[in-house]
Amino acid sequence: MSEPEPLNVLWLQSGGCGGCSMSLLCADTPDFAALLRDAGLNLLWHPSLSLESGHELLALLDDCLTGRTRLDVLCVEGAILRGPQGSGRFHLLAGTGRPMMHWVQDLAQVARHVVAVGACAAWGGPTAIGVASGRNPSEACGLQYEDEHPGGLMGPGFQATGGLPVVNIAGCPTHPGWVIDTLAALAAQELRPEDLDSLHRPRLYADQLVHHGCTRNEYYEYKASAEKPSDLGCMMEHLGCKGTQAHADCNTRLWNGEGSCTRGGYACISCTEPGFQSPGHPFHATPKIAGIPVGLPTDMPKAWFVALASLSKSATPTRVKRNATADHVVVPPVARKTHR
Repeated sequence: MSEPEPLNVLWLQSGGCGGCSMSLLCADTPDFAALLRDAGLNLLWHPSLSLESGHELLALLDDCLTGRTRLDVLCVEGAILRGPQGSGRFHLLAGTGRPMMHWVQDLAQVARHVVAVGACAAWGGPTAIGVASGRNPSEACGLQYEDEHPGGLMGPGFQATGGLPVVNIAGCPTHPGWVIDTLAALAAQELRPEDLDSLHRPRLYADQLVHHGCTRNEYYEYKASAEKPSDLGCMMEHLGCKGTQAHADCNTRLWNGEGSCTRGGYACISCTEPGFQSPGHPFHATPKIAGIPVGLPTDMPKAWFVALASLSKSATPTRVKRNATADHVVVPPVARKTHR
């Protein structure tokens, strides 16, 4: 029985910082090219990893458009810049005089699957930072969303020839595992519509919350809160952490094998969600009404949170309370016998 042909992957960069490509290169492997091959992927071209440029790339794009080269997956990193006035001329593909958004539109029509890599490609992200307030001078948008609103470049009804909408691997940046696992699932024909959540994110990471596996969970349970960034306590109450609302597996699928934002002492800013870039308040502060955080944990009614928080605070052990506002363990757990 012959081996299935690897998926041909074309990677283009639009309006963004290139951070998702940089993150991708942190994949936990000594041989990135072999990782792709083992996953059944053939990287046709990537702006940072490929030797071809200029006329060689243009010839490849023409081959993809005409069908001489099979295009299985079109990956787009960065927001689509539609300005000025819908012309797309803020971003021309070098050497063509043609807007990148038109290249993306045409290639998406012949690709078997279309993948938005990162928050910018998914929703517009930081590139479209003023969209919520009506200020978006570059007219940046995602491939199939503009913030949380369906639409974007391709329109809400778009489906690639493989039957899926744009697959949104959202994050700022994306975890390399999210990208590789999603592409591998496409190569194995194991990514179906039901494997995407309501925002078309792969459920392999979006069915989790950053809160899951957070090393500060004991402090969260007792509502023993950090008061400054170096403290050990939970950062939700005062320091803006949205780990209980962010769909991602950052604390169970660690970054570089050992870290995450919250493990490094930084509040989760919910970078996998549309609109994260414009929270309406400083990232390092938790907005409150009558002392109650505005952004409550996913699925938790306000009345329940207030009741549980009050009960938890009254039951907080001295050890947890003191350690919460320290930068190291001041009071260690008491050693007790585990059998009678």
